[in-house]
Amino acid sequence: MATEIEIQLQTLEQEAQSAIAHSDNLKKLEELRVAYLGKKGELSLILKGMGKLAPEMRPVIGAVANQIKEKIQDSLSQQQETLQKQQIQAQIASETIDVTMPGVSKPLGKSHPLQSTIDRVIDIFVGLGYTVAQGPQIESDYYNFEALNTPPEHPARDMQDTFYFGDGSLLRTHTSSVQIRYMEQNEPPIRIIAPGRVYRRDTVDATHSAVFHQIEVLAIGKNLTFTDLKGTIKEFLRQMFGDDLPTVFRASYFPFTEPSAEVDVQWQGKWLEVMGCGMVDPNVLKAVGYDPEEYSGFAAGLGVERFAMILHKIDDIRRLYNSDLRFLNQF
Repeated sequence: MATEIEIQLQTLEQEAQSAIAHSDNLKKLEELRVAYLGKKGELSLILKGMGKLAPEMRPVIGAVANQIKEKIQDSLSQQQETLQKQQIQAQIASETIDVTMPGVSKPLGKSHPLQSTIDRVIDIFVGLGYTVAQGPQIESDYYNFEALNTPPEHPARDMQDTFYFGDGSLLRTHTSSVQIRYMEQNEPPIRIIAPGRVYRRDTVDATHSAVFHQIEVLAIGKNLTFTDLKGTIKEFLRQMFGDDLPTVFRASYFPFTEPSAEVDVQWQGKWLEVMGCGMVDPNVLKAVGYDPEEYSGFAAGLGVERFAMILHKIDDIRRLYNSDLRFLNQF
């Protein structure tokens, strides 16, 4: 019986040494360790038969089993060290950088001319003490029209025909709706600008788009007058165009301001309409819970595309949306 166990142990050692020598990764090596030396491994299974040995033979077989176990453990450790070194060498080889190879060019990104124009306007007004306000692009009829003194059937709605959803909501036609939401949640004095994308049903051509960008300005406080509005607009235009340009305020009409005006500037020998503005209509102040006897204010709005086209001498608004790198790389 002792001879049979010794033969089993010797066979186990030979098989284990061969399997360890041929293992090519650390995962497989760990599986071999568990298979041969684990609690339920082959060595443990063989040693369960020691109970049938004569008492004087058990120490002898135990010593042989311990020697075999140590040899297998040594082989496992050596093979583990070898495989780890091979793994490190392979990683080093795969991550080696050939400094003689040409570099991969990753050109720096640039701001889109629309975004750079928005940023420029924001910087100017923030410097004048204004903060930026945001609002949803999908609006209710109330915030987009009614609260801005444009009730249903008002003729001014024809100029701002937009895209409606089945539930009565719509894509906002201006960022004036942001002003209403902000005034509902804040008490005067207020100084905000509201940049964002707006939508109107319009025929797309060189100067018109159904989707465009707008920035609106709002100031509410005590004793604000049209003189304050003119001074603010003139300073903004001076900083925007880098010069004290000739400016004209032409009487106009907007349902949410009274009096209202269009702003023209003389730019490169031509008169250009660049903004609309006016004093906030008392009905708008009442809609947000302000007392028009105590507070007054002014508002102004500009189309970002119009300013970008003027500043960069762009002849067609559609160039701003076509994502043509030959065009965009100029900025």
